[in-house]
Amino acid sequence: MTQGRVSLKVVGDLLDTVQVCLKDLRALPVSSLEEFIADFRNSAAAESFLRRAIQALFDLLRHLLAKGYGEGALEYKELARLAAEKGLVQDMRLAGVLRELGGFRNRLTHFYQEVTPEELYGIITSELGDLEEIAGELRVAAEA
Repeated sequence: MTQGRVSLKVVGDLLDTVQVCLKDLRALPVSSLEEFIADFRNSAAAESFLRRAIQALFDLLRHLLAKGYGEGALEYKELARLAAEKGLVQDMRLAGVLRELGGFRNRLTHFYQEVTPEELYGIITSELGDLEEIAGELRVAAEA
């Protein structure tokens, strides 16, 4: 990647956003599904923090592809495909997760009424590590 064109400040700011959102997600009451859904604000907060974290990952990916490779893909699933193709995300399992995140981000944004509190609870109790791992791979790619 042509690092001179990639802004490490942009990279750092977006990665910081992901980390703050993940920290805020982990601070939600999730000892049980019942506790989580007892207050409707938990689902609203989870949805917002999750959408922001995913959006920051894709904004970072878009920046790396545009500045490092001259790629201007607009569709989220296309960004995920290019991330794997260019080696920005080398773990193929994580590349698949990134593709799924592109679709989930669209659901959070456009079909939010279909996202259930139970689904959000499942994600924040068992899948946040995937977002951290993707962020880590993008950090390594940006610094290469």
